[in-house]
Amino acid sequence: MRKIFLTALACALTISFVDHAAAAKKKADPAVAATKKKGKKGARKGPRIPPEAQFQQALTRLDPQTRLEQICDREAMRRIKDEKKLPVDRAQGAASAEPKTEGHKLTAKGAAYRSKGAWYGLTFVCEATPDHMKILSFEYQTGDAIPKAKWEDYGLWN
Repeated sequence: MRKIFLTALACALTISFVDHAAAAKKKADPAVAATKKKGKKGARKGPRIPPEAQFQQALTRLDPQTRLEQICDREAMRRIKDEKKLPVDRAQGAASAEPKTEGHKLTAKGAAYRSKGAWYGLTFVCEATPDHMKILSFEYQTGDAIPKAKWEDYGLWN
């Protein structure tokens, strides 16, 4: 049950993360900006809440352990995207093995990330603030592709 909840939460948070990237691209593109019409019927009223603020609000509704797992999974996605230049759309700290927590540090030796429809092994050590709202340190190592035959056993999906 916990894996289903975490998977659903990861999907929701990732959609927010991906939407933010798409919005940033549109905002930076003058051609897109020129085609926008003011006063569109059905447009959202009031200020738009930035995706990062939405993510932070969502974190406050989680128990501390789940919050730690979520911010560490998200940090893994961010780091792999930024440092390895890979299009990562999911990360899961509990794929082939449950992560270990010591205080505010999460060690995931059986994690995975998804890029271009394939899953890859990942290990990371993530330390957060005591409220588990921000990352203090993060070290990771990417691994080999995970065979599709193992995806179901690890709770991974297409």
